[in-house]
Amino acid sequence: MKIKIKKASANDIEALIYIENKCFPEFQRNSKANIKRAVKSKTQNVYFAESSQKPNDKTGSITLWHFNKSIRIYSIAVLPEYQNKGIGDAMLKFVLNHAKKVQTERIVLEADANNSPLIAWYKKRGFEIVKTKKDFYDKGKDAVRMELKLFESVFTHKSTNIIVINHPYKWTQNDINAKIISVKEYIKNPVYQNSTSFRIFNLCSSYKYQSYGYYISLLASARGQRVIPNITTIRDFRISNVIKSASYDIQEHIDNSLKKVSSDTFSLKIYFGKTPQKGFNTLAGKIHKLFDAPLFKVDFTNKGTWLIKDIRVLPFSKIPEEEIELLYIYAKQYFDKKKFRRSKLTNFKYDLAILVNPNETNPPSCNNALQKFKQAANKKGMYLEFITKTDIDKINEFDALFIRETTNVNDHTYEISRLAYSEGLVVIDDPWSILRCSNKIFQNETFRKHKVLTPETTVLTKNFFRTSDLDSMQFPLVLKQPDSAFSLGVTKAETKQQAIEAIKHLFKTSDMLICQKYLYSEFDWRIGVIDNKPLFACKYFMSKGHWQIYNWMSTEGEIEGQSETLPIEEVPENVIKTAIKASSLMGDGLYGVDMKVVDGKVYVVEVNDNPNIDFGIEDFVSQELLYNTIIDSIIRRIKIAKDISMINFSS
Repeated sequence: MKIKIKKASANDIEALIYIENKCFPEFQRNSKANIKRAVKSKTQNVYFAESSQKPNDKTGSITLWHFNKSIRIYSIAVLPEYQNKGIGDAMLKFVLNHAKKVQTERIVLEADANNSPLIAWYKKRGFEIVKTKKDFYDKGKDAVRMELKLFESVFTHKSTNIIVINHPYKWTQNDINAKIISVKEYIKNPVYQNSTSFRIFNLCSSYKYQSYGYYISLLASARGQRVIPNITTIRDFRISNVIKSASYDIQEHIDNSLKKVSSDTFSLKIYFGKTPQKGFNTLAGKIHKLFDAPLFKVDFTNKGTWLIKDIRVLPFSKIPEEEIELLYIYAKQYFDKKKFRRSKLTNFKYDLAILVNPNETNPPSCNNALQKFKQAANKKGMYLEFITKTDIDKINEFDALFIRETTNVNDHTYEISRLAYSEGLVVIDDPWSILRCSNKIFQNETFRKHKVLTPETTVLTKNFFRTSDLDSMQFPLVLKQPDSAFSLGVTKAETKQQAIEAIKHLFKTSDMLICQKYLYSEFDWRIGVIDNKPLFACKYFMSKGHWQIYNWMSTEGEIEGQSETLPIEEVPENVIKTAIKASSLMGDGLYGVDMKVVDGKVYVVEVNDNPNIDFGIEDFVSQELLYNTIIDSIIRRIKIAKDISMINFSS
C-alpha cells in the first residue's frame, strides 16, 4: 500500500487522538493536552500517514523528539485495519531518512517490555535493547529502551575541538586534543553544519573581510558553534581604540615586561597563548586573554609608555620553520590545559556562568541568593560557575551568562555581555538591555512615545540650557544623570538656586540631564519582571528622614530604607500592567520596574536591568520558585537558541 507522510497541524488533532486511542492500551496513551502540545512544539514533530489513493484517509501517526545527537520515536502507530500492509516500515524509513540527512547518530525508542512481537519487529530492523526501564508506563508496566545506531561518531573526545586550516596536510602534529580539517570540509560537510557541540579554532591564512577566514568565523557563529577568533575579535583587531581600551588593565604589566627593551619598538609573537621569545610568556598569556586568537603578532611602540600599535593575525603558513615544533608543543599544552569539558560536568546538560564581583559593596545579589541560584541550576541539570572579569577568556566554555554584578555601559560588564552575546551565549543582562536601561533619556523618550505615564519630565541640554528655563517649573525638582543608579547622581532641588548649582555640577559629567517634577510617596513599587511576566513585588520605603530609598549621606547608620515583599496577586492590577508594559519596551529579559502611585495614578520612574535579588527580601514570598523561574527562563532560552540551529524537519 502506497502512503504519503505529512506534518500534522492543529486541524489534525482529533484524528491523532483517534489513532492514539485505537492503537494503544490506556496505560500507553498520550493525553489530548500532550498531543496538542506536541503539534505546536519546536522540539517535537508530529506526522501522519495517509493513503496515496485516498487523500485524507489517515492510516497512522509518528511523534518524534529531536535532540543534538539522537531522534527519539516517542510514538509510532498504525490503525488496526491497516496493519501488515508495510505502513510501519514506510514510516520507520521516513524517520531513518531524516535522521541520516542531519547526521543523527542514533534513533531511540521505548517499547512495552511484555510486547514480544513488537520488540521482535524492531530487532528485525536493526534495533537493540540497551536497558529495561522499571515502571516506565505505570506501576508494574515496564519498558525496554531500544536503539538503532546509524553510524559511529567520527568524533572522539579529542576531536570536539576543530582546527580549520587552508592546507591541513601542512599540519604534521596529530597528537593534540583537536581534529584538523580543511576550509572546504568545514563549509561543505553536513557533519559540521548540523551540530553545535564543536569548538572551532580558525587558523585560516587571512581574516580579511569576505575572506575564507572571515567566513569560517561567521559560519561557526551562525551554526551556534563556539569559534576562536569570533567575528567581534576579528573586527576589534582593526579598531585601535578597542585595542587601547582592552589593554588598559594590563598596561602596568606591559611596561614592566618591556622595560629592558632598548629600542623604541618591539614585536611579540603569540602561539596559543605562549611565545617562543624567552622571558615574555607571562605577557603573552595576558595579551592572549584579551585578544583570543590562535596565532597573532603584537607590535609595540614606546611613547614614554609602551603602547600596542598593531595586532596582526599570523597565518600558519607564515610561521618560521624553526618555530613550528614549539608551536606544536604550545598547541598540545593549550588543548590539554583548556578543559573545555570538565569531568565534573559529565552529568550536566548546560553550562551557566554567573558574573560577580567579590569586592562590590552593594552587589545585586548577596552570597546566600547566589547559592540559591546555584542549587536551582544544579537541580535542573545545569552546571553553574561563578566568574569574575578576570575570567573573560573562559566565556566561550558556557551556554549562558547571567550578570550579578552592577552593570554599566562604560565598564567591563557591558563588554563581557557584548562578547558573550557575540559568542552565541544566552545573556542576561543582554547588551541592549544594559544600554537601554542605563540611560534615562532613552527611557523617557520611549515612555513618551508609547504613552507610559512618568513624572513630568524635561530633558536639559548643556549648550542650550538657560537658567530662565527653570522659571516655569514647579519646585521641588529632581535632577538626574542619565546613567544614575542606586540613587547616586540624583539630586533634589528645593529652589531655583539649588537647581542651578546642581545642574552646573551634573553638566560636568554629562551633556544632557533629566529634570523631573518631584512626586511624594511613602514607598516605591518595585516589580521584578522576566519574560514579560511578573516575578516578584516589593514596596521599597524611603530611608529614614530622607526622600530617597538610599541615603548615602546618612550618619545614623541607615543607608537603605525598609522593604516589604508581597504576593503578586495582592498588587494592584494597574501596577502590574504598567510594569509589564514598561519593561516590554526594554526587552524580554530580567528587569526591575520602579513606580510611584500618586492620587491613584501609576507613574513609572525607571526600568532597571540587573535588579536586586537578595535572600530574605525579593525572594521572601516565592522563595525557591523565584530562583527556579529565572533558571528555567535561561534554560528555555538555551533550548530555543539550539533549536534555531537545527534543521526544521518537514516532509
